[in-house]
Amino acid sequence: MFRLKRAYEGAAKDDGFRVLVERLWPRGVTRAKAKLDLWLKEVAPSPALRQWFSHDPAKWNEFRRRYRAELEANPDTLRLLRDKSKAGVVTLVYGSRDEHHNAALALKEILESSAKT
Repeated sequence: MFRLKRAYEGAAKDDGFRVLVERLWPRGVTRAKAKLDLWLKEVAPSPALRQWFSHDPAKWNEFRRRYRAELEANPDTLRLLRDKSKAGVVTLVYGSRDEHHNAALALKEILESSAKT
């Protein structure tokens, strides 16, 4: 099972395995407050894709398509997250303010859809 949580929210016991899925560390969050089990930069969108998207909701569908293509080119990162989810909850931690258009949400959708196939 995958969950989402902003890096600015406190960690909870039921978060399970906490993974930061951003290339950049969230501003103002200390490592102690983040309480992460892993920082998986490799699963984040490429800098070029992230800059192109720029959290523009009008680009959301195309961003998800391009991000999926990037992830499919590097399946080991997805495999790691899927393997961790077999043992329990995996919380994908992200820094974006936009809770409806961010890479962690797209990643969760990709992980959940690929688990069904």
